Amino acid sequence: MRVPYGSARNIACPGTAARPPRAVVSARIRPARARSARVSARDRGRTRGPDGGSRPAPVRPGVRDRSTKDTVKAVQRHLCLNVYLRNSGYHESAWKVTRKDPRAPLEAGYYADLARTAERGILDAVFLPDSPGMVPFRAEYLPTVGLDPLELLASVAVRTDRIGLIATVSTTYTHPWETARRLATLDFLSGGRAGWNIVTTVDPVAAGNFGDLPHPERTERYARAEEFVEVALKLWDGWEEGAALFSKESGRWADPGRIRAPLHQGRHFSVRGPLPLPRSPQGRPLLTQAGSSREGIRLAAAYADAVFTPQADPESSAAFRQDLRAQAAGFGRAPERVLVLPGLSFVLADTERGARQVRASLEEAASSEFRWRNLAHLAGLDAEDIDPDAPFPPELLSSAARTSFGQSIYAMARQGAGTFRDVAQRLSALPGGLDFTGTPEQLAGLITHWWRQDAADGFTVMPHLLPDQLDLFVDHVVPILQRSGLARTEYAGTTLREHVGCPA
Repeated sequence: MRVPYGSARNIACPGTAARPPRAVVSARIRPARARSARVSARDRGRTRGPDGGSRPAPVRPGVRDRSTKDTVKAVQRHLCLNVYLRNSGYHESAWKVTRKDPRAPLEAGYYADLARTAERGILDAVFLPDSPGMVPFRAEYLPTVGLDPLELLASVAVRTDRIGLIATVSTTYTHPWETARRLATLDFLSGGRAGWNIVTTVDPVAAGNFGDLPHPERTERYARAEEFVEVALKLWDGWEEGAALFSKESGRWADPGRIRAPLHQGRHFSVRGPLPLPRSPQGRPLLTQAGSSREGIRLAAAYADAVFTPQADPESSAAFRQDLRAQAAGFGRAPERVLVLPGLSFVLADTERGARQVRASLEEAASSEFRWRNLAHLAGLDAEDIDPDAPFPPELLSSAARTSFGQSIYAMARQGAGTFRDVAQRLSALPGGLDFTGTPEQLAGLITHWWRQDAADGFTVMPHLLPDQLDLFVDHVVPILQRSGLARTEYAGTTLREHVGCPA
């Protein structure tokens, strides 16, 4: 893909055969600092949710929710920037070349440091992926760090002040009452900074960890997800604003008359009782969704405040955004309240040559064996049926599971890439997504171009190497975006919903 800034494309350059990893020294860039947040005393004000109903009530763009006690005022629109934190970085070889110990992602302090860096850049949130299962072959090549994201973010919450905390939780392999309680707990512990990335879990390997039932088909998973979210919303809205009295004078801690039990009886769930804690600071955590399938878009249009999506170019992203918002309007929602945040993986240095050198170091440490086996896994194929050095067999495409990422892989294969291994060598980034190698100025230009094309409301930035690449983004890309007025120079409030301008 050609873009007007830097070296960016929907896939990375072809890799080379695996070679011993070469230590990477942080790219040197002249010192610059993002303006730090003006952290004032926390105001734990709460946002009132809509009366009745379980879908968000429409709110005019740029205006605070009228149900709050705050003065209604216009809010300037800024980029929404979340950072995706996975192990030592998004690139599969990051753990081999990072200056950090490979065991660092198993320590809570590692994530707290990354979150504080993001907070220094006035980013909206850190975002942790999760899967309730693992594929054993990947443990040989990738860090297997399946820490529970909600518990991990609870530890990060007490070490940070403003940064949002988004945890991935599956609707297929958890229960809504438990999930609603855990997310409300994180919202209290963080003072209103919790977010929920809603996923249905595409990988069938998880099924064996939760009983004897087979992994549900996609349509069934999304039907369950819709009911799951409905129940969670009923639970969060069960405690009315002011139901908790905290009155020593009257001796009443809460007013039972203002606590509503969900009394839900549905196809997938039966949930009778309310949550055992008051309405949390945000009322509801920020809801995000990461699927780009037809069913995923429908789920996002009905419930999500923000959508993470792989998009390769501004035109495709703008069309995705327009379709999503049209569907949101069909659900009676204000379409401008659904944010589109494409994934953006990157490698930065002060020169294009320097960035290419960092990228080359990552590629030199990559394993071609892992890549073709991982491609088969992502595409829903059985590796035992594949000869990686034979021409890519077209008949495989008809038998593979149709996932969002899989569709991008199939498109790569149809471009005549040669063998299965050839296709796999191009897969070092988000399938179908935007991958960048270049300078901070070029990356800021790319982000600005997408913004001006109405192709995105921000990005989910995915540093290929942690912590260095996140430092470079915060200290050198963010200040450029701040000077142009696209990125904020201070937080708008204390809650994640205030950061992104999405009242509950």
